This record gives sequence, structure tokens and C-alpha cells, in this order.
Amino acid sequence: MDFLGKKFKMTSSENFDEYMKALGVGLVTRKMGNAVTPTVEVTEKDGTFTIKTMSTFKNSEISFKLGEEFDEETVDGRKVKSVITKDGNKLVHIQKGDKETTIIREFNGDEMKAILKVDDIVCTRVYKSE
Repeated sequence: MDFLGKKFKMTSSENFDEYMKALGVGLVTRKMGNAVTPTVEVTEKDGTFTIKTMSTFKNSEISFKLGEEFDEETVDGRKVKSVITKDGNKLVHIQKGDKETTIIREFNGDEMKAILKVDDIVCTRVYKSE
């Protein structure tokens, strides 16, 4: 887990607007969401992981234990039940609410790739460590 404590800044995003539309995110929030380049940091202490997402628009933070369900409010305000598991160099995040979404964060050296899926929409966001 050599990604712990590193900060990853988004460098590219593909299909994010379509992903947000499929989740019912309004136009103004989508415009802001598409305009920002967030930084993500994953830390761990005593078996509890924290994912912090920081941007000029909004900051968010979730804390969890691997494999344990927790309540999450997404950046766009949806309330979901989430479970995050580890699969090799990936953190697999399942969100269950009105729609089920999957976020796969894959770590390779100084890069994190986030693959977001809802319905048949796939969004890919690439981050580089700062």
C-alpha cells in the first residue's frame, strides 16, 4: 500500500459529465464538477482508512474499515450505503442508493486511476502524485 499518504492531483477526466447526468446531478453542479481538478489523499491509522478529496469547489472526507458498510454522503449530496474492499493495488468502492455505483481506484506507482461506473456509463479520471 505504497499509495498511503501520497497526494494525487487529477490530470485528466473522461465522460464525467455523462456519469453525473446518469446520477441526476443538476447542470450547475455538473459545470462546477467538470471545472475542478481535485487532489485525493488516502491515509490509514489503526485499520481505519480515510480518503480526502480536496478542490476549490468542495472538500470531502470518508473514513472506513475495509469490508465494513458505512453511511456516506456523496459530494453531490446523495446518501448511500458504501463498502470499500481492497483487491491487489485497487480499492473497490460500491455505493448503494437510488442507483448503484462502483468506483475503482487503481494505484500504480505515482499514478491513481479512478474508474467510475453507473448504469452503462464509465468515467475514467487519472491522477498523478504531487
